[in-house]
Amino acid sequence: MTNFFRGRTARSVLAAAVLAAATAASAQTQTLLNVSYDVAREFYKDINAAFVPAYKKATGKDVKVEQAHGGSSAQARAVNDGLAADVVTFNTTTDVDFLASTGVVAKDWRQRFPNGAAPTTSTMLFLVRNGNPKNIKDWDDLTRPDVKVIVVNPKTGGNGRMAYLAAWGYVRKTGGTDAQAAEFVKKIYANVPVLAKGGRDATTIFLQRNMGDVLVTFESEVVSVDNEFGKGKVDAVHPSVSIVAENPVAVVERTVARKGTAELAKAYLDFLYTDEAQEIAAKHAIRPTSPAVLKKHADVFKPVQLFRVEDYFGSLAEAQKVHFNDGGQFDKLYTVK
Repeated sequence: MTNFFRGRTARSVLAAAVLAAATAASAQTQTLLNVSYDVAREFYKDINAAFVPAYKKATGKDVKVEQAHGGSSAQARAVNDGLAADVVTFNTTTDVDFLASTGVVAKDWRQRFPNGAAPTTSTMLFLVRNGNPKNIKDWDDLTRPDVKVIVVNPKTGGNGRMAYLAAWGYVRKTGGTDAQAAEFVKKIYANVPVLAKGGRDATTIFLQRNMGDVLVTFESEVVSVDNEFGKGKVDAVHPSVSIVAENPVAVVERTVARKGTAELAKAYLDFLYTDEAQEIAAKHAIRPTSPAVLKKHADVFKPVQLFRVEDYFGSLAEAQKVHFNDGGQFDKLYTVK
C-alpha cells in the first residue's frame, strides 16, 4: 500500500473514531425542554445555569436545558398540539389543568410536588414611568379618564388573568359586591388602548412603543425591566391589595415516556424547591415558598394585603368558566378596540 493510501486510511479511521466519540457523547447528554410563561426567561436562564452542574455532580450525567416562552395559555395549547416539552412551568393552574384534561400531564399533577406543585408565587403590581407623573397609587387610579392602562389579554395569558382577578378581588376585599366589581373592572378596561398577547409583549408595548401610563404585571417584571432596559425607566407601585399568583409546574408525561427523560424532568422540578433555586427566585423578585428564604428577602417583597383566588372565585377553573371562556364576564365588559 502506498503512503498516500496509508495516510487516507489513517485519516478515515481517525475521523470515524472522532465521529463515534462525538455520537457517544451526544447520546449521553440528555436534552430537556422547559416550556414556560412569557416573563420567566431570565429566571429560568439562571435556574438552568445552576441546575446543570448540580445534576452533573449528583448523577455524573450531562444535560442540556432548553427554554421556550410565551403567553402561558398559548404555551399550554402548543404543548397540547405536540410541542415536545419535558416540563411545563406556568403562571396559572388552569393551563396545567387543561393539559391534565387531555392526558398530556398526570391527572394528579398537583400531588406530584410540594405546595400543590407550585414552587414559587408572585403577585400583581403596577409599573409606572419614572417619577410616577400620573401619581398612580392604587387600583382606583386605573379607572381615571386620564390614565391609560397596559395589560395582557386574560384570554391568552395568565398574566392577564391575574391582573383581571386582582382588580376584581380588590373591590371584593374592600367590601364591594360582584356587581360593583364588574363595573369597576369595566372602567379599567375602558382605559386599555390595546391588549397585549403576553407579559413580555405588554412590557414592549409600554416601554418600546411608549404606550400607556401604567403597566399591570407580575412583581418579577421589575427586575427584568431593569436588566433589559436599564434602571430608572420605571417605578414600581405596590397596590394596597393584590392576588397570590401560583407558578405551577408539571412533568409532561407524553414527552418523557417517549424520550426516556422522566427521571431528569422530575429532578429538574425538584430542584426548584431547593434553597439554591429559591434564592434565585428571590433575586428575580419571584416569591419563594420557602419561609426562611422569603423572610430573608423581606426588603424585596413589600407588604401587600394578599388574597387567594379561592377567596372570591371558588377556584381558577371556576374563574375561567365564569370570566374568561367565550361569552363570559370578560367578553361582556370589554369591547375590542
